[in-house]
This record gives sequence, C-alpha cells and structure tokens, in this order.
Amino acid sequence: MVPHLVTALTGPINELEARVLESMPATERWFRLEWMEHTPPFYASVDVRNAGFKLAPVDTNLFPSAFNLLTPQMLPQAVQAAMAAIEKVCPEARNLVVVPDAPLCNLKLAHLATLARVFTQAGLNVRLGTFDPSVKAATTLTLPEGGEMTLEPMVRRKGRLVLQSGFDPCTILLNTDLAGGVPPVLRGLNEQYLLPPLHAGWTVRRRSRHFEAYEELAKRFAKLLGMDPWLIHPSTSLVTGLDMSAAQGLEQLQAEADAQLTKVRRKYKDYGIQDKPFVVLKSDVGTNVGVMTVRDPKEIAGLNERCRGCLSSGQQGEVFRDFLVQEGVPTFERVHDAVAEPVVYTMDRYVVGGYYRVHAQRGVDESLNVPGSSFVPLAFTEAQQLPKLGERPGASVPNRFYMYGVVARLALLAAAYELEATDPLAETLETA
Repeated sequence: MVPHLVTALTGPINELEARVLESMPATERWFRLEWMEHTPPFYASVDVRNAGFKLAPVDTNLFPSAFNLLTPQMLPQAVQAAMAAIEKVCPEARNLVVVPDAPLCNLKLAHLATLARVFTQAGLNVRLGTFDPSVKAATTLTLPEGGEMTLEPMVRRKGRLVLQSGFDPCTILLNTDLAGGVPPVLRGLNEQYLLPPLHAGWTVRRRSRHFEAYEELAKRFAKLLGMDPWLIHPSTSLVTGLDMSAAQGLEQLQAEADAQLTKVRRKYKDYGIQDKPFVVLKSDVGTNVGVMTVRDPKEIAGLNERCRGCLSSGQQGEVFRDFLVQEGVPTFERVHDAVAEPVVYTMDRYVVGGYYRVHAQRGVDESLNVPGSSFVPLAFTEAQQLPKLGERPGASVPNRFYMYGVVARLALLAAAYELEATDPLAETLETA
C-alpha cells in the first residue's frame, strides 16, 4: 500500500525519483564510502515530508520509541541490522540492558517488548533496567498483548552498572533522550559500552547542528546526481537567546521568518509552485517539542502567552531559548483521506522499516506529531533496498519507499557527522 499524493504538481518529485533510481549504483557506492569513514548512530527514526515537489527530512530522533509499529515481516531486517551493529561495537557481547524513559507511567511497553525481542533474536540476553528512584525493587510489567517483562533498578558497582539482581551487562542501550540531564551513575563507565553515547542526548545535541550537517551532505549528494539540493533539503536558520515567557526577542524571530519566507517564495516561483509557503518554529533541543506553523511573520508578534509557553518549555520543565526557523515542507500524502507523513526507522546504517503517522484533524502544513495521531505500517518488507527499475515514476510502491530510505540515510549520515563534532573523546585526542 502506498498513499496517494494529493497534488497536481508531481513533475519535480517524479524527476527526482527517476534521477535517484537511474543513479542507484552511484548512490549506494556514495553511501558505502561514507560509512567507511563515519560511524552511524546505533539506531534512529527520521520524519520525512513528501510535498510532491520536494522530499525532505524535518526531524531526526536518535532514541526511537515505536519499534512496535514495525510489522512482523520487518523484524528479521531489524534483527540482522542489530547483529551488525552489536558486532561492530562489541563482537563478544552477551548481556544487554535496555534503559527506557522514566517515570514508570511513561513506559511504552509494546515498544520495549519489540526492542527486547529484536536483540534477543540477535543473540543477547536482554533485561530492562531503570534509574527511576520510585522503582526500588524488581517490578513485573504486564504487556498489552499478553506476557510480562521485569523492570529492575540499576546500581553502580565501582566502574560498572549492574541490575540489582546482579545481572552484569557488557552493553547498555539507552532508550531515553536524556532531556532532563545525564544521571551521575552514567558518567565514567569505562568498562561497559553505552549506546548511543551520552553526547547523543539533548544535554548536548542541537537540531541546528544536525541540519547544518544535513545541508552540506544534501549539496554533495545533489551534485553527485546533478540536481538542485533544495529538492531534498529544508532551509533552516537559528535564532538564539529568546525569552518567550517575557516575549523578548520576538522581533528577531519575526525578521528571520520573513527572510526564510522570502527565500522559499523565490524557489516556489522558480518551480512554478502555486502553494503559499510557510515556516515552522521549533526548539533547538528536545523530543516532541512544540511546533508552530507561521504563514505570515506578523503572526509571531501577536503570539499569546499560551502559545509562547507551548514553544518555550519541554515535557520535563526545561526552558528553551534557542529556536529553529525552518522552511515548512507540506505533506501531500493521504492515508484513508487523512494527512500522513512517513517515519523511517534505521539501525546501524540500514533501513529496517517504518510507518505512516496519520492525523485526520491536521492540515498539510501542520505537525502531525501530536496527540490524536494514528499509525499505519510502511510496506517496507521488500522495498527499502529493492526498487523496481523501469516503473513509471510516482506509481511504484518500492520506488517510493526506496526514496524515503535514501533521504532517511542522508539524515542518518548527518547525525553521524553531528555526533563526531560533539564527541568529547575526540576533543581529548586532538588536544593530546
């Protein structure tokens, strides 16, 4: 199943699809050479937007939290990718502890059960551990589809983290984005592998750094294929030092939004696009942050206290002062007449599946990552690396999904560049 595109302007995206397919050997070689030089994030999910006239990532999450939305047919690919990822980090790995978000009430049990299943089938003994102070003893969790999992407190024993029961992992898989800070017990773990590394969390990570890296990669990739990088890149700028609660700095935000809209209008004119451009405002840090659609910069000056509050604070009470002004990429895909966007899941350097995020009450220019969304699995089972050459552009399910995978892997590569730039160990080595 592939959603239909509600747009008459399919020429550019069809041309892009044709260009990528005819350049597939060069594309795959390019990625292969990049991965020889750069280490991909352990796992990730990429939100992609298909406007019909462009296809671009709008967010990359390094702590994906919906593996349960992958279909059973996709899981063997995830298991193979997990084997490759673990072998690269620690070939002799035996025990793995997955650390989910706290508190206990926020656990996504179906997701954690799927993640545990993947790594168990990859040949590891898998347990759940937590730093949540409210969990003082092993706690049995009942899974939505039946069965049970046990969540155990983690304790520090010299240079290692172990479960209270004594289970001693060689690898600790973080499935929490560390937005509230890094727990002291996670620092200085020199005897165990921590995946992803601490600097992948929002205490260090910045969206602006990610999209800077993505822009450079998009330019290089577009040059390889002989196309306009704008077709796969959302123009992005950063405004820093705002105080949303006091409405300070809104003039700067408004000016940047105006500049972005002017830039996008020129592109729309070049491509004969009749739609009205828009930009989105979102925090430079955090998962599931507030996103605001702006069609007219004057809207920013009139933001009420409630809207400013939604933009300026996170789920754990953190205050945001730096904001992205990003070109809005509309989504013209539909699932059962509801607006949809693909979310692509990766592990190591491989696409392992994904799903459509669907919302019947949202518009083509609004964020779909809000309450009320539903999810439809992507039919990635035979598609992510197996496009069908010779098919009419825009009509083939495998070709559409292959395009998603190419853009998602570009975002994954940008995240690899981003993590290298913030690796504290790399800085130490350079100084030495």
